[in-house]
Amino acid sequence: MRIAVIGRGNVGGGLARLWRHAGHTVDEFGRDGGDASSADVLVVAIPGPAIPTTLVRVGGIAGKPAIDATNPTDGRPPGFPSLAHLVKSLTGAPVAKAFDTVFARQYDEIASTRPAPSCLWSGDDEIGDLVEALIRDAGLHPVRLGDLESARAQEDFLLQLILPLWEGHGKRPFFYRLEL
Repeated sequence: MRIAVIGRGNVGGGLARLWRHAGHTVDEFGRDGGDASSADVLVVAIPGPAIPTTLVRVGGIAGKPAIDATNPTDGRPPGFPSLAHLVKSLTGAPVAKAFDTVFARQYDEIASTRPAPSCLWSGDDEIGDLVEALIRDAGLHPVRLGDLESARAQEDFLLQLILPLWEGHGKRPFFYRLEL
């Protein structure tokens, strides 16, 4: 699969590395943009406030399915219940929220962790198989929260549970596993 990762930081760069190792072709773009027209899927891994100004600089995103890996630590734009909804408004395609509740600093430890850590995701049904395949290819265990309307709850899970746990335990990143 050809993946366009928009964001070269810890999340975007780390996911790109994991997916290349799994055999995918990955193009990485920074805030300066690029051409994603040959990609099968977009992965948005930039600070939330930079989504509109960055995506406008990336060509070929219209109609492309996207995974929103951003988090709302800097707030959400008015008029959108989640950052995933904002991404959907800019691509006009199916969107999923994923990878936002997994600590990027631990990506290199995923392969040696058993059972595989969980990765929550929520989003449009049409993108479900693709999202779950990419979660597995990153070495994680996919756990679907619900449709795109659940993206807000997923963002709130990060803000109200994951980050307080992290802060309360000396800011040490951690994995979690959910079995349903």
